[in-house]
Amino acid sequence: MEVVMNPASSCQEQLDFLITQYEKDLIGMCYAYLRDISLAEDAAQETFIKAYKNMNAFRGDSSVKTWLMRIAINECKRIRKNAWYRYVDRHVSIDQVCLTTPLRPPSIEDIQLTSEIMSLPRRQMEVILLHYYQEMDVQEISVALAITTQAVYLRLKKARAKLKHAIEGGIDDE
Repeated sequence: MEVVMNPASSCQEQLDFLITQYEKDLIGMCYAYLRDISLAEDAAQETFIKAYKNMNAFRGDSSVKTWLMRIAINECKRIRKNAWYRYVDRHVSIDQVCLTTPLRPPSIEDIQLTSEIMSLPRRQMEVILLHYYQEMDVQEISVALAITTQAVYLRLKKARAKLKHAIEGGIDDE
C-alpha cells in the first residue's frame, strides 16, 4: 500500500505493485461477473490501464482494493452492455467457476454453493462475492458499488436468505 501512496514511487512501480497485489482478485471477480475467462482478463487489464492513467486522481478516500474493484465492476458493466455480449452463449460448467481455493479440489458442497451464488440476481451476487470472497467490509462494498451501506446490508440479507433456503432445501429433498 505504501508503494501506491508514496509519491516518490514511479508510476511503473505503482502499477507493478497493483498488478502483483490485486490481479487474481480482479480476474476472479470479473470472471464471476462475466462468466468468460477471456473477457475477465480483458476487463482486469482495462482496470489496470484505467487505474494507471488515473493514479494521480486517487485521493485515498477508500482502500486501493475498493478503488480497483469499483473500476473493474464498471468495466464489467460496460462489457455486458455491448450488443454482441448478449448473443454469445455464456453458460459455463460449474467446475470452471467453483469459488474454492486452488489448494484443494472442490467438494460437492463447494460446487452446490457456487452454483447457488451464481444463480443469485446480479446485485445480490456481487455483494456476496465482494464480502465473502474478496473479504471486503460493508463500507468498502458500499464505495465499490456506489450504493448506501443500508443497501449493502439489505442485499446481503436477501442473498443469505436465498442461499440458506436453497442449501437447506437441497438437503431436505435428499
